[in-house]
Amino acid sequence: MPPLEHLPGAQGGTDSRALFARIGDFLFAQALSPTPANFALAYAVLTEPASAVAKAIADRTDGGVRLSQRDIDELGLRIEQGADAARSAADGPDPAEILAARAQTQMAGFADVVVRMHSHARDFGRDLIASADAIERSRVEQGPSRLFVDDVARITSAMIDRVREAEQRLEAARSEAEELRQALEEARGDALSDPLTGLPNRRAFEEAFADRIAAGGSPCVAVCDVDHFKAVNDRFGHAVGDRVLRAIAATLAEACQGHFVARYGGEEFAVLFDGSIAQAVATIDEARQGISRKRLRVRESDEIIGVVTFSTGISAAASAERLEQVFERADALLYAAKAAGRDCIFSDGDIHD
Repeated sequence: MPPLEHLPGAQGGTDSRALFARIGDFLFAQALSPTPANFALAYAVLTEPASAVAKAIADRTDGGVRLSQRDIDELGLRIEQGADAARSAADGPDPAEILAARAQTQMAGFADVVVRMHSHARDFGRDLIASADAIERSRVEQGPSRLFVDDVARITSAMIDRVREAEQRLEAARSEAEELRQALEEARGDALSDPLTGLPNRRAFEEAFADRIAAGGSPCVAVCDVDHFKAVNDRFGHAVGDRVLRAIAATLAEACQGHFVARYGGEEFAVLFDGSIAQAVATIDEARQGISRKRLRVRESDEIIGVVTFSTGISAAASAERLEQVFERADALLYAAKAAGRDCIFSDGDIHD
C-alpha cells in the first residue's frame, strides 16, 4: 500500500471533487469501510497533513503497511460525526444530489404541463357547452345563425392551438427526461466502476455479494494483492504502476470469466465465486500463473519491469454471513500467503490457530 505522503493529492487542494476522490483513494488503499467515521478521518488526514492525526497515520503506514480498523481504534483516531462532517459536506455539491434535484424539477415540470392541459380542457368544455346552449336557443328563437357556428370554430381553433402548445411542452419534457435518465444511468455506472481498470469497484463488489447472500448463496471471496507493488511505483513511477494494475486486471478478468472480478482498492483485487472453494483456488491459480509468466516492459524505454506476482487469500461465506466477516478471513489468509513467501494462495483450512 502506498504510504500516506504518496497518496494522490495528499497535500490538500480546494477542488471538492478532487478531495472526494482522494478520500476514496485513501479508504480503498487502506481497505477501510466507507463509514461516516472513517470518511471524517480521511477528510481530517488529507486536509490537515500536519495535524497529529495525520502524523500518527503516516507513522503507522510507513513502509507500505496498511491500516486496520483496530489500528484506528488503538490510536483513538475515530472522529465523531459533527461539525467536521458537516463542513466536509458543505465543501461542494454532491453529484447525486444535483441529479436528484434535476429529477424533482423534471417531475414538477410534468405536473405543470398536466395542470395546464386540464385547465385548457376544462375551459374548452365550458366554452363548447355555452356555445351549444346559445345555438340551441337561437335555433328555437331565430333559426340557425352563422355567428354561432363561427364562434364554435373560433373556440375549437383556440383549443387546437393550446393542444399543440401542450404537445410541444410534453415533447420538451420527454426529451429532458430521457437526458436525465441517461445521466442517472451514467452516474450509477461511474459510481460502480473503477476508472483505471474498467473493472467494477468496491461498492459494486459489496452489492454483488449482498445479492448472492440474499438469494441464499454461499459465495467464495478471493482477495488478491500485488506483491512488492510499492517497489514498482518507486522505481518506474505511478504511470507505469497504473499500467501494471491494468495488465493484472485484464488477466484476472480473462481467467475468471463468469465470476465477479473487482478492483477493491489500491493494488488489491477481489473476486466473487459462486462455486466451491476448490474451484476458486484453481481459477485464481490459473490467473496467478498467467501473471507470473508475463515479462512486462516500460513502453517508452523498453526497460524490463520484471516478474510481477500477487498473493491471494480465499474464504467461503456461510449462509447469511456479512461481507466484512468473510473479507476479514480472506484478508488474514492473504497476509499468511505474504508471510509464506508471496506469489501463492492460502484458503480456508491452510492456517490454524
